[in-house]
Amino acid sequence: MKGDIIVLEEHHRKVAREIVPEILEKIRAKSERYIITVAGESGSGKSETGKAIAEELEKEGICAVLLGQDDYFVLPPKSNDVKRREDPSWLGPHIEVRFDLLEGNLKEAITGADEIIKPLIDYNKNSVEDQRVDLKGIKVVIAEGTYTSLLKNVDTKVFIARNRLDTLEHRKKRNRGDEVGDPFIENILKTEHKIIAGHKQLADFVITKEYNVVEVE
Repeated sequence: MKGDIIVLEEHHRKVAREIVPEILEKIRAKSERYIITVAGESGSGKSETGKAIAEELEKEGICAVLLGQDDYFVLPPKSNDVKRREDPSWLGPHIEVRFDLLEGNLKEAITGADEIIKPLIDYNKNSVEDQRVDLKGIKVVIAEGTYTSLLKNVDTKVFIARNRLDTLEHRKKRNRGDEVGDPFIENILKTEHKIIAGHKQLADFVITKEYNVVEVE
């Protein structure tokens, strides 16, 4: 999403260094593109962790591209916030997110497309445009976002087990509008927590709130 600044810290790089060696052989053995998802609650560090994994893969000579679920929202951020306040049912992966389009882009990548056309949200302009993503030479696609554990055709799923209280400082640093401390947004985050609480069970790797990596057997 335009307007987002991704700042990697040592704990993001640390978990990437732990996860990548565990999946390298699988990535190299797969003839098609390899799909990784990074899921978790708002502010948990999904974008940062996804980027750190991509950079760690690059050290191994494997090119990766990062897709953010935030770009697949039906409405841009400010419009989406208005819609949520008007309509309490406007929340969740198959309501406010173009999940079918994200699934479609991943399928295109898996089947060998040289490029995909995806939405790109501009946070500051509150707009959506098309973005052409070149996939030539790309071996791994990383999809990060709150609900990405639900995506199909995924080879490795990562889940960050940090709730809205654990992510408070990160959300303050990110400073998206006036969302921190807004009672309405806090209620949204509580609801999102309930929606994805069980998604941890779908993961191959769980990142704890202390940034330890637990591989799920």
